Amino acid sequence: MNRLIIVDDEDLIRESLAIQVSEMDGIIVSAELPNGSKALDWLKNHFADICMTDVRMPLVDGLQLIEEINRQYPWMTCIVISSYDDFHYAKKSIALGAVEYVLKPLDSVLLYEAVQKACTRIRSSRRNEANQLLLHKLPVYKPMLDRWLEMVLSVYLHGQPLLIVDTLAMLEAWVKGRYEILNELSMAWTSLVIEELKKQDIHVNYEEGEDLELGEQSLQHSEVRQYFRLCAVRRLEQAANILMDRARKAKNLQKESVVDQVKRYIEAYYAQSWGLQELADHVAMSRSHLAKLFKEQAGMTIWTYCVNVRMRKARDLLLTSSLKSYEIAQQVGYENSIHFSRIFKQYHGLNPMEYKDRFGGE
Repeated sequence: MNRLIIVDDEDLIRESLAIQVSEMDGIIVSAELPNGSKALDWLKNHFADICMTDVRMPLVDGLQLIEEINRQYPWMTCIVISSYDDFHYAKKSIALGAVEYVLKPLDSVLLYEAVQKACTRIRSSRRNEANQLLLHKLPVYKPMLDRWLEMVLSVYLHGQPLLIVDTLAMLEAWVKGRYEILNELSMAWTSLVIEELKKQDIHVNYEEGEDLELGEQSLQHSEVRQYFRLCAVRRLEQAANILMDRARKAKNLQKESVVDQVKRYIEAYYAQSWGLQELADHVAMSRSHLAKLFKEQAGMTIWTYCVNVRMRKARDLLLTSSLKSYEIAQQVGYENSIHFSRIFKQYHGLNPMEYKDRFGGE
């Protein structure tokens, strides 16, 4: 998700742009501001990926704003909009690195193309930085890569949470505060693992997921680290699950129908009280046969899988809400908060508060 700000001294133009841009996939409109001065004040405390700005505005005009953004927030990309069919403005805005110059009245197709061009530039730039980092770190990441291959090929899920924590710590150390690169770096890492798995005749197609519901519409600089780390954790976790699922299928362990039905049931009702008999009735199978089949195909017991789901949900609540540990325990199905904390530590390697301190902020 790319966060975009709109800077224009005409109220109706700002409102119209906000409506149009908000309907585009992968974009969040974080702020609508009347001039460059207000935009720079806002950017002192908030994070954005894209600035869509008018040229002629009071106090600080669009070209001055772009110059300041280039100097202070080099990770951002700018789009210029203007009522003036003036080659001088167009030429200077492009020289300053603006991705596009769009004339008012704005054509919706041209506006969409400009935003997509900005998103493509951002992704391309960050992906290039991520790939350069991986190339530079080639001598030092081999042990971590071996751990990933061992986990995937052995289909051993229990080591996954700690491995993801360790991988994130490694990637974060590489970016040196450039947290916005973490997402592309986690994708580049996944691609590296996928390439190695091809040598084992395991072929995986992995597409990037979404980070909906992660972070606020307006992201303060103090929340940037937490947001991008959580995105990276989710990305690495999704990738690990897909890779292990493919490895199971390669070993002919995955007969999807019954086990997938049970997994879907657990994902929906993980916080409620239910027993093995209910699951067996749900898939029209005896309890003993279901328990045996699930363990053979999923590589763990039904109860272990339920705990895994609960711990993932607990982790997300811990990092995206202000709920207390005992409140999270209740929301994911544990009446005893001490028991919940003990299981959380067994799963994630840290108790809930330690985990929140380490991954929940600065």
